[in-house]
Amino acid sequence: MEDVSNVYLTDFIPSIYTSPCTMHYTQNGKERKWDIFAERNGVIILYNKTRDVLILVKQFRASVYLHKIPEKDRKGHIDVHKYPPKLGVTLEWCAGLEDKEISTEEVAQEEILEECGYRVKLNQLEKIGTIKNLSVTTGARSTFYYCEVTDDMIHNEGGGEDGENVEVIEMPVKDVIKYASNKEYVGSPINFMYGLYWFLYNKYNKT
Repeated sequence: MEDVSNVYLTDFIPSIYTSPCTMHYTQNGKERKWDIFAERNGVIILYNKTRDVLILVKQFRASVYLHKIPEKDRKGHIDVHKYPPKLGVTLEWCAGLEDKEISTEEVAQEEILEECGYRVKLNQLEKIGTIKNLSVTTGARSTFYYCEVTDDMIHNEGGGEDGENVEVIEMPVKDVIKYASNKEYVGSPINFMYGLYWFLYNKYNKT
């Protein structure tokens, strides 16, 4: 996962994973414009009740890595010895882009199998809701699901497909709480914190 080398930056190159555009509009009589990256994904909180563990995924995120590098050192090739790739490794919920002509539930079902190795039925997915994960340029929409699994639902070791480099992390709930309580830095996106608090408040020790 952290075997990353030959790092350098270029101008933005459009791909199937981004939907960049510039919106022009008039607000209070003044013409304005804003650059936007429209994104949508499904996020799944997976809880294995057999062993009281939350199923997380660990992966290298280039965007996280970039923000750990001072702007003065972002020119040319990045010194991976000075800035080791582990700086860009995150711990997240299972998730996937909603980029197929299928329902969000079916996307979630596929991602659970591909990333985490659990085979679940659509009726086992509980939709939590859809939230906006906003920044200045990103109008991201995330649809959250909750799913309880057991050891007998394990189909493969997970890890992703098509060149993905994902490590499955099964962490006891008490350890996830301790990890998220770090006051200095939590190496996870904001939707991780939202999902954890939702789980603790709505599901954990409720039955």
